[in-house]
Amino acid sequence: MSELTITLLRLGYLALLWVLVLSSIAVLRRDLYGTRITKRRSRTGAPAPVPAAAGPAVATTGPPTAPTPVTAPRSARGQRAQRGAQRGARLVVTQGPLTGTILPLTQSAVVVGRAPGCTLVLEDDYSSSRHARIFPQGGAWYVEDMGSTNGTFVHDQSGDHKISGPTPLTPGQSVRVGRSVIELQG
Repeated sequence: MSELTITLLRLGYLALLWVLVLSSIAVLRRDLYGTRITKRRSRTGAPAPVPAAAGPAVATTGPPTAPTPVTAPRSARGQRAQRGAQRGARLVVTQGPLTGTILPLTQSAVVVGRAPGCTLVLEDDYSSSRHARIFPQGGAWYVEDMGSTNGTFVHDQSGDHKISGPTPLTPGQSVRVGRSVIELQG
């Protein structure tokens, strides 16, 4: 073999090794920093300002009441209304390590906690592995504590209240899970 062929084979082997190293680094980076933070954008394309950390938004609801079981509507018209009421709903993390994260809501439940299997994985020592569940039922959204150590709190006009069962959420109302505050926007 000529010296030129050996040099080209060496350079090709070196390039192949660099591709392998860089792809390994990309896989490790995705595993370590897998949560993507999506910033809201205004119509002009510039990032919208993140809500101030002065306090969670105040919803216009009355004092907490005991949760009542809600059954899903049985008619096709009721099901269409339910889908329409939940279209465009999303969860936005307004305080905590993941501030600015936006999670679009669908017809399935969202589990919030530290466990990798949760829908919204919090990097927070004050949240449990499976802390809370936010789910649709009867055209409305509900939050439920899943037996967490520190509890789940819903904010209303009179302040934060620890919940013990399924509690209805209204758009603009916030839920505190550990150090993170999550707001339902619809």
